[in-house]
Amino acid sequence: QVQLVESGGGLVQPGGSLRLSCAASGNIFRINAMGWYRQAPGEQRELVSIITSGGGTNYADSVKGRFTISRDNAKNTVYLQMNSLKPEDTAVYYCHINADRRSGFITVNDLYWGQGTQVTVSS
Repeated sequence: QVQLVESGGGLVQPGGSLRLSCAASGNIFRINAMGWYRQAPGEQRELVSIITSGGGTNYADSVKGRFTISRDNAKNTVYLQMNSLKPEDTAVYYCHINADRRSGFITVNDLYWGQGTQVTVSS
């Protein structure tokens, strides 16, 4: 099994910053893409940012220039630095990874989700 543990959410004033972390552990052979999604009340879950195994990144237009995604492959951890936060960034943020695990002699690719961490931007 693969587990994702998120941390770093909380309450912050508009214009403030937060840093989210997500550490993966368990039966992991290789982590491919890592990313963050968010879901606001009454809304669909949306992609915030993604980082490939080679370090390539992509961002939602709404967070470009304010959020930065990074990863530490030695720690199987992905980060999301969020600056200049706005009330519309309020949501539950979910970590997501595409990883390979070994099952006997074969390699199995699968997708995994974290439990979610609440980010609230309010004065």
